[in-house]
Amino acid sequence: MTVKYGVAVFLLLCLAAEVRGGCNRTAGRNGTAGGGTGDFRPLVLLSEAVLLTLGFGLFAGLVAFAFTLVRKHVYHDQDDLDTTFDAGGQVSVGLTATTIVSQWTWAATLLQSCTVASKFGISGPFWYAAGASVQIIVFAILSIEMKMKAPGAKTYLQVIKARFGAKAHLVFCVFALLTNVLVTGMLLLGGIASITALVNGLSTETASICLAIVIGSYTLIGGLGATFYVSYFNTALIFTVLIIIIAKVYLVGADATQNPLGSADAVFDLLACSSGPAGNRDQSYLTFFSTGGLMFGVINIIGNFGAVFCDQAYWQSTIAARPLQGVWGFISGGLTWFAIPFSMATTVGLAYVALGTVKGEALLSGEDVDKGLVASVVVNQLMGHTGQVILLLMLLMAVMSTGSAEVIAVTSIIVYDIYKDYICPFRRGLEEDDCVLCGNKRENAISEAEKCLCHPISSCTKCHEEDRLRTQQADFYQYTCPTHAAYRNYMEMLLGKKNIYIVVVTVATVPLVLLADAAGLNLGWIYLFMGVLIGAAVIPIGMALFWSRTTAGGMIAGATIGCVRAVICWLITAATFPGGLGGGNFIKNTGDQVSMIVGNLVSILSGGAICAVVSVVQSLRKPSGELVKEWEKTRRVDNPLKPWGPTYQSAYKMTSANKLNDRPSFEEIRSFCRKPRMTALIAGIVLSVVLVIVWPAGMLGVGVMNGAEFQHWVNVSQTWAFLAAAFLIIVPLVQEVMSIYNNYRVNKANGNGDPEVIMNESAPGSNGVMPPDSSTTRL
Repeated sequence: MTVKYGVAVFLLLCLAAEVRGGCNRTAGRNGTAGGGTGDFRPLVLLSEAVLLTLGFGLFAGLVAFAFTLVRKHVYHDQDDLDTTFDAGGQVSVGLTATTIVSQWTWAATLLQSCTVASKFGISGPFWYAAGASVQIIVFAILSIEMKMKAPGAKTYLQVIKARFGAKAHLVFCVFALLTNVLVTGMLLLGGIASITALVNGLSTETASICLAIVIGSYTLIGGLGATFYVSYFNTALIFTVLIIIIAKVYLVGADATQNPLGSADAVFDLLACSSGPAGNRDQSYLTFFSTGGLMFGVINIIGNFGAVFCDQAYWQSTIAARPLQGVWGFISGGLTWFAIPFSMATTVGLAYVALGTVKGEALLSGEDVDKGLVASVVVNQLMGHTGQVILLLMLLMAVMSTGSAEVIAVTSIIVYDIYKDYICPFRRGLEEDDCVLCGNKRENAISEAEKCLCHPISSCTKCHEEDRLRTQQADFYQYTCPTHAAYRNYMEMLLGKKNIYIVVVTVATVPLVLLADAAGLNLGWIYLFMGVLIGAAVIPIGMALFWSRTTAGGMIAGATIGCVRAVICWLITAATFPGGLGGGNFIKNTGDQVSMIVGNLVSILSGGAICAVVSVVQSLRKPSGELVKEWEKTRRVDNPLKPWGPTYQSAYKMTSANKLNDRPSFEEIRSFCRKPRMTALIAGIVLSVVLVIVWPAGMLGVGVMNGAEFQHWVNVSQTWAFLAAAFLIIVPLVQEVMSIYNNYRVNKANGNGDPEVIMNESAPGSNGVMPPDSSTTRL
């Protein structure tokens, strides 16, 4: 532990040294960051940016340290590998929702949403928000399926390996890592482009190193749990800044010296005088009849399904929450997140068009608009230095929170799905019913000599004694229990590897961003391209959890062939445009909306169709009894030191004996999950239909908005933002404080938090749920 804190402190010191060294090399580089106008110039001093970054980094580190203290003194699992990646498995609705909002609020959310508003008018903010909210809401359905069919899994890739074997597992590991690379590239490219445009003398190289160091530092200290806690503060601050910007554009009244806006009427008058894109009705920014906006909406919906379903970060939020809490966390998270791009773009994106009308020309060049600089130039126009500072703070919150979630996601894949399975497995060649600890048969043993006799750790006196000694030793402890020592020492080794991989993954983000920047890729291009590359894996991933007839061949064929077909169609379409794919036209033509929509549609549809057809053909003659056993494969994914069976028994009152190889039946768990499953299905379907079909169809009857209709539209966006802010600031704080207090009372009643006493306690806590899992609790 002390080594970990030492590394984090060293990284923060390196940050200060790097920024001091980078100042002289890059001074004045961004003096014309606006590109299209000389009015915009960076006003934030490098010293101010350093103080903000270091200040937030230190604050995040303190929050991470506080989290480790809570886990140590209240939950007694701060040094457990699984806790690093599931935060104890008992995260509340509010904290799950806050984390989802924070993880899904990329720099692109703040920047690209404003870009599409400036291009397409009022339809842009809506399609950005609706097109990226439905995935989170629908993901609630996958969340409960995961809890029901693979309660012991720490990554969704473990489920794929358990059902379909190593080949399918490796294919989807590639898709998962590709997703993380694209997401990380997007959030850092967009964030850094705006940060360097706001900070005078800050280069892309220095900004990349700064963000990597701060993200790595607090992720290293607290793991996933720290990101949950830091996400709360990030989200609160993002909504605070959003409300300040809303007030400046719509609520404070016009100011002839600096702010020609200040009310919805003023913005409407300027928008009514503006000439919008040719694809809009009457070339107006005030209409939902926008071919460009609709095409963006389709691409947005498809691409973001891949960004959510293939990204381990969202599965970790599922794993960290209880079944019903996870469902409501994703539903409320999707609805509250909707407010950020919807309100931000309706405010800033439309303000950009209005300010351009006042000036008589566009505030930015088309290239700078695609880089995501719309928000930067608007806050500069309206609030000057103060506006640039608060936008910089907002972007830092978004980039750091999402960046840390991606670092944890990639690290979990490396630890659980690559290192643990292929590089250094604890035992090689285990069959499905073999005990991990001893290698003998848990079930269907031919003889007594081959039968597993391992007893659970909860009843192991030797392990109890070693746990007391472990708490007195700060660093590595060598276990000696004949039954459990080998695996416990193995898990300790993985815990140490986890810290190394967090550093490696964080450092790798720097060359990733620099290579993307050198290649001329921008935020908008990567955002649209994401669905082409990973969309083919979306439906197969869903089928892996829903359909017992899904086969390994179907999974592999659907993802790989679908991806190849999508890329080919995307390139062929782009080649038909003037200039083709050569002569410097590659980025322009492949980034065209028609090319992207073809690639996205082919990817997601062909991936699902191929997977379904191949699976049906291969499983046509499979007997029904064999299909039922498919879910027993996923239920076997477990940690023998922390089996999920006794956890479900104690927390959810299920009838499973406290044995290493005994679990509640699938029927019993399915019965328990029926209510949250129906909640997820109904909410997911209804809300998706409302957001993607009913609401847009209703808006088509409006045509071009008049002043009163625009005022109502603005009021909806503001009310949504205020309600979402109130929910995300109040509910998680109250729930987390109550949870900590209730667990503290349980610990005190059971012997002042003595791990051995808690270990032998089987009754639920005062809140009806046992304290979160640890290496020694409820086993």
